[in-house]
Amino acid sequence: MFAITSRYWGLPTANCRLPDGRTVTYVRRRFVPHPEDLADLGEHVVAPGERLDRIAFAELGDAELAWQLADANRALDPDELLVTGRRLRITLPAAAGPATGSPLLPGAARG
Repeated sequence: MFAITSRYWGLPTANCRLPDGRTVTYVRRRFVPHPEDLADLGEHVVAPGERLDRIAFAELGDAELAWQLADANRALDPDELLVTGRRLRITLPAAAGPATGSPLLPGAARG
């Protein structure tokens, strides 16, 4: 249903039958992980004019992983992460766990 780079990839789905007889498939609720439970990969200091997708590409190898930066830094509004000088935590996604690495991150073993 979603690409492997999506924050919704791998979430369980459910079906709902509408009054007109159609069935709709939807994704069950996603709970945002606790940042302190995510495995650290490093840190990034935001420079003037940077964009979250470009930071994600530089740090994680894929611009579509910008959501992972929001999760790691407890941000519901990604724009709040783009304050010049802010130190962003770079982490593995919650599904990767602290010791397994991640199939989403080609450079996950770096320090």
